[in-house]
Amino acid sequence: MVADDSLPNVSLDPSTQQSFDLRWDRYLPDLWIGLSKVYGDRADETLQRIRDILLTRIAKRPEDLKRLDEARLLEPDWLQQPCMIGYTAYTDRFAGTLAGINDHLDHLSEMGVRYLHLMPLLTPRQGANDGGYAVADHRTIRTDLGTIDDLSTLTATLRNHGISLVMDVVVNHVAAEHEWAQRARAGQQKYRDYFHILQTQQEVDGWERNLPEVFPHFAHGNFTWSDDCHGWVWTTFNEFQWDLNWSNPDVFCEFLDLMCALANRGVEVFRLDTISFIWKQLGTTCQNLPQVHDITQSLRQAIRIVAPAVAFETQTVVGPGDLTEYLGQGRHWGKVSDVAYHNSLMVQLWNSLATRDVSLMETALSRVPDKPSTTTWATYARCHDDIGWVIDDADARETGLDPVAHRHFLSQFYSGDFPGSFARGLTFQDNPETGESHISGSLASLAGLESALEAKDPALIDAAIARIVLLHTAILGYGGVPLIWMGDEVGMLNDDWQGDPDHGDDNRWAHRPAMDWSLVEQAQDEPHSVAGRIWRGVRRAINARRRSPEFHASVETVVLPSPSRKVIMWGRPHPEGRMIELYNVSEHEVWFPMESLRSELDDVVTELLSGFDYDLTPMNLRLAPYDCLWLSARSGQ
Repeated sequence: MVADDSLPNVSLDPSTQQSFDLRWDRYLPDLWIGLSKVYGDRADETLQRIRDILLTRIAKRPEDLKRLDEARLLEPDWLQQPCMIGYTAYTDRFAGTLAGINDHLDHLSEMGVRYLHLMPLLTPRQGANDGGYAVADHRTIRTDLGTIDDLSTLTATLRNHGISLVMDVVVNHVAAEHEWAQRARAGQQKYRDYFHILQTQQEVDGWERNLPEVFPHFAHGNFTWSDDCHGWVWTTFNEFQWDLNWSNPDVFCEFLDLMCALANRGVEVFRLDTISFIWKQLGTTCQNLPQVHDITQSLRQAIRIVAPAVAFETQTVVGPGDLTEYLGQGRHWGKVSDVAYHNSLMVQLWNSLATRDVSLMETALSRVPDKPSTTTWATYARCHDDIGWVIDDADARETGLDPVAHRHFLSQFYSGDFPGSFARGLTFQDNPETGESHISGSLASLAGLESALEAKDPALIDAAIARIVLLHTAILGYGGVPLIWMGDEVGMLNDDWQGDPDHGDDNRWAHRPAMDWSLVEQAQDEPHSVAGRIWRGVRRAINARRRSPEFHASVETVVLPSPSRKVIMWGRPHPEGRMIELYNVSEHEVWFPMESLRSELDDVVTELLSGFDYDLTPMNLRLAPYDCLWLSARSGQ
């Protein structure tokens, strides 16, 4: 390992130089081990390039962000606090432009939002661009949203309101129109090496034997022929998205410099999109390989040297057994991402509502390995993407289910094709070979509100509202950063996505509607309206969580064996007092045996959502349909 003290052409003030030196010494070992594992003989050279990038970028870091760095070093658990409430939105559909976010800060503040994820902001290719995830220029913002200076202005405003901006960095690929791809097509070998370009069909066939298709309807196969490159370009997601070659340290350095530049603009969290795909190895599925975590670890440590206020979030749609790898297992423990999407929790919540049975949830969630105590989950019931039924075959069989048949059932149920279904979803990426498919649709429509309103049935409407509130209460109660998807807080329904020619072939736009601000006004002004009832229910849970130390994310949620198959039972063993959460996932009243609670709690507890004290000495506890209880036995009460 070489650590040359020669400086690039930058001059640091004594305080910044001291901070840099201390952090370099602190994080160098963890930075180096990832580089050495991935880049081998090129690791020394790459390390020197990284040092030059970091020195150049720390010299340009604004003073207010340096202060934030110091504050975050003193509060390393800032993302784990119960007050950390997340919100996710498309900027144009939420506020029009980056500057327009200012007009809706009151709404975000009223919800207690501290963590704002604005969907892809960087300039995408023209035309089809996978919802902005086909980035054509990493250094500019979409012109319809504003400028890179508008981004800096927005992050400063958000910081003044205690809100951290989360920004996507798509790490697996770039648009075919990106400058790197253009230079590769022009024959520049440096940039050809940024990509995977195969010369023969035989090579392609060798790789394809083990590769699944992500979008079999949109993009058959994983390679696209390029006349200009005289070869097959790796294109996992779409022919216009070229996969990057992370075995080339030039790619690592490009992204490190990009992320440092955006961090200096005030971005506080990077959401590493498609991170699980970045390493390619013949004979594998090219997903979730160990080198992914080596690269993430080195990136994470490098960013900590320049901007310790910044965190990493990984978006991965992987099986339950792979989830915690993205927060760190083994030698990566706590050294990769700070936040990871808990997609297994999301799937199991929807599964429990469809089956009115928590057996599969108990099995699946209890097998997720413990995460590092310094990290946190991003919990969610809905996001911008389709829902894939990521259910482990062994988990399904243990609970008496045929895994393929059950995934098929869930797709049928949430597309509304199963008898008695309350849902109004849409089938996405139906696979006729396996009989499995994904689901699109807004949270409210999937939870039954759309069909209930059409039927004008008050009882069905009540049940749908209760499901919506339950889903939000559960993601708030699991611990971590709960992510509320734009419009779900007021029950927005499926959008008419087919009316937009740019979206007509992608029904995921059904759950990406423009924000209905009139519905927000109705929710606030008419508390007994449908929107108002949802708004009150969601905010009640948010407010209860924010004032409850039991939800600090350093404490793991424990999946407890519930005596009722209709009731989720979670425990949170916080040092200030043990807590039990109950969620009735059915439309039926349940009499829950108090003995199960008394074995975990005191005879008298406080229910945090209502603020009422509960006596646990009677024989049974009545749970109303879709009822949610947070029962806390705090020390000193």
